[in-house]
Amino acid sequence: MTGQPVRRLGIMLFPGVEELDAIGPWEVLSYWTREFPEDGWETFCFSADGAPVTCAKGLTVVPHHATADMPPLDALLHPGGQGTRPLLADDGHLDWLRGLRRTVPLMTSVCTGSLVLAAAGLLAGRPATTHWGSLDRLAQLDPTIEVRPDDRFVDDGDVVTSAGVSAGIDLAVHLVGRLATPERARQVSRGIQYEPR
Repeated sequence: MTGQPVRRLGIMLFPGVEELDAIGPWEVLSYWTREFPEDGWETFCFSADGAPVTCAKGLTVVPHHATADMPPLDALLHPGGQGTRPLLADDGHLDWLRGLRRTVPLMTSVCTGSLVLAAAGLLAGRPATTHWGSLDRLAQLDPTIEVRPDDRFVDDGDVVTSAGVSAGIDLAVHLVGRLATPERARQVSRGIQYEPR
């Protein structure tokens, strides 16, 4: 370790989350933080109540924390999936995201997680993307969003969104390169043998 405080990236879990939206980035980010602790980052998963979460296709995942007891975040990853649909109208969840925005330097989303960020007003006036089947919905939620239908992910500084499902892996590799170094991203990609051609 460098002697600097550990920075933390949390992956949000919720009922109906798309498995690969969360587990794909988890594979990349947890490999990075476990194999290269000297970079000073930690990755964990959390849910609203800390209870096991049943994902969209039936996989059950046990989070590390509940929102009430998790350590402070330096980055949030909000996945998508069918479970985002109720969250779009969940005032408590949207208010929680707005509160996080005030203290968390980096907000990211995979797939339809960007719809939830949009519903919370966090993508106003920004470029963003989502799953190809939800691009129109993203534009409807906030017409000020510059929807980018052809981008695998969109990095707008303190907010990064990705396209659907497997694009979360590309987002996570990008985050390693950004939060550590491009060489580290290459090492992580090699380590998990993620080398698309």
